[in-house]
Amino acid sequence: MNLEGYIACICEGSAEQAIMELLLEKNRLIFSDDRLLGGEIIRCRNAKMFEMIYLRKGFNEKITILRVLDSRREQFTLSKAYVEKIEVINVITAPEIEILIIMSEGKYDEFKSSGIKPSEFCKVRLKYRNVKSYEFVRSYFSDEERLIKAILEYKRVSKSRKGELSLADLIRL
Repeated sequence: MNLEGYIACICEGSAEQAIMELLLEKNRLIFSDDRLLGGEIIRCRNAKMFEMIYLRKGFNEKITILRVLDSRREQFTLSKAYVEKIEVINVITAPEIEILIIMSEGKYDEFKSSGIKPSEFCKVRLKYRNVKSYEFVRSYFSDEERLIKAILEYKRVSKSRKGELSLADLIRL
């Protein structure tokens, strides 16, 4: 994957933000924080709001938007003025980012047969109450190798769609 110019890394939720920040801090992403638009991970999911806050500054370089989200259907439509200057790349964490905790716990087979959402599985079966919270995810994955292993294992067992990117595609090994 060729990421040109500035990178706007937009995360759907606080758990995704925590994971991306951890990977960034440990220099485990294929880009560094000095290339981040605004110098940080962004939590603005609305394209028009993103344009108002980040794009009205006039950039000479190309901007690549990496959207880290679990939904394949969520739209992010930029104004025509930006379409040629910006590439939007979706990084899918389906079914939910909490699947990484399930992978880390070695409970993927049990989860698959449970028929419940990953966040509920984490709460009910693993007894982790705040699995969607920034603080919990930062603490749980404080060992970056644990996080990397979970991401790579999920990539191995999941059936991603053709052309679809996952967190594993952003990792520097």
